[in-house]
Amino acid sequence: MTEKLYYADAYLWNFTANVLSCRQKGRYYDIILDRTAFFPEGGGQPGDRGYIGKAKVVDTVLRGGEIVHVCLDAAQGECECSLDGEFRFSNMQQHSGEHIFSGILHSLTGFDNVGFHMGEKEVTVDFSGPVSAGTLREAEIKTNEIIWKNAPITAIYPDESEVSSYDYRSKKEIEGQLRLIKIEGADLCACCGTHVAFTGETGMVKVITSENYKGGVRITLRIGKYALEDYTEKNNSVLEISASLCAKYGEVAEAVEKLKEKQNDLRIELNEAVKETVALRAAEFTPETPYVFDSKGSADFARLLADAGADRVKTAFAFSGSDENGYKYAAASRSEDVRETGRILNSALNGRGGGKPEMIMGSLSAKAEEIKTFIKDLSK
Repeated sequence: MTEKLYYADAYLWNFTANVLSCRQKGRYYDIILDRTAFFPEGGGQPGDRGYIGKAKVVDTVLRGGEIVHVCLDAAQGECECSLDGEFRFSNMQQHSGEHIFSGILHSLTGFDNVGFHMGEKEVTVDFSGPVSAGTLREAEIKTNEIIWKNAPITAIYPDESEVSSYDYRSKKEIEGQLRLIKIEGADLCACCGTHVAFTGETGMVKVITSENYKGGVRITLRIGKYALEDYTEKNNSVLEISASLCAKYGEVAEAVEKLKEKQNDLRIELNEAVKETVALRAAEFTPETPYVFDSKGSADFARLLADAGADRVKTAFAFSGSDENGYKYAAASRSEDVRETGRILNSALNGRGGGKPEMIMGSLSAKAEEIKTFIKDLSK
C-alpha cells in the first residue's frame, strides 16, 4: 500500500520514492510508488501531475485501491519526484473555496451539495433545491468574510465511536476511515482532497452564474487567481464599452440600454423604409419583364420584393447581388407551384435553393443578362 504523503503535508512538492512497479499500457506507463505526494483524482479534484525522475506524470488516478501515476516514460528504482506545485496549489484553493461556500450555503438554506466539479478555471456545485439571488449574494459575502478571517482548515480522523458526535456534510456513503475537513466558522465535511492550511490562502470566491438543474440549482464559481482573472476580463470589457459609448465607467449599463432603444427605433424606421421601397419597386414587374434586379438589397429584400410582385404577374422573380458575386433570388406566385420552376432555374444557371409551392429562395452563379434571357425563354 502506497504511503499517502499528501495527507501528512499538502504543501510537499518534492520527495523521494521507490518504484514498486512500472507497466506499459498503450502509449503510457502506469507507475506505482512506495510513497507519494501526488494526489489521485477523486472527490471532484483532478489528479496531480509532475515528474517521477525524468518520467513525466500526466495524471494520477486510483485503480483497484492503488495510486497509479500515469506517465509518458518508464521509471525504476529510487527516484526524485516533483509535483506541478502551481497546479496543486490552485486545486487546493479551488477545493477549499468550494467547501467554504458550500458550507455557508448549506447553513443558509439547508440544501445539500449533491455535485461538485473542478474545471480548468471554474468550479461548479449542484444543490438540491432552488436558491434565490439574494441568498446567493449573502452566501458569497459570508464566504469571503470567512476568507478574510484567515481561519484554520484542519483534518479530523474520528474513530467509529466518535463519528456519531459529528454533524458533518457528505455527498456519498463513506467506507473505511472517515476524514473530515473542518473550516472554523464555516464547514465540516467528509472529504478525501487536499486543502490550504488557512482560508486566507483561498484568495476570493465569486459567484459567476446560477441555473436551474435537476430540480435544484447549479452554481458556477471562480476562486483564487481565477476570480481575479474574471474580474480583470470583465473590468477590461467595461472600460472598452465605456470608451466606445463615451459613457462614464459606472454608467455603462444605462448607456447600453439607451443604445438598444435607439437601435430599436432605427429598426422600425428601416422596416418602414423597406416597405416603401418594396411598394415602389413592385411597379417594375410587368408581364414582359416579370423580374427585378437589386444590387444593394439582401436575400430578405428579394423575398419581400418577389412576394409583392406576385400580385402583379403570374410568377415574380427578384434578384439581389451582382455579376461578380452572384445573385440571391426569390420567386413567388399566387397561382402556380414555383418549386419546379426553381429546379429548372437552378439546373440551368448553376444555382441551388428550394422552398414552398408559393415561394422559393436560393442563389445563382450567373450574369444578369443570362438570367433575363432564361426567364424570357421560360415564359414563352
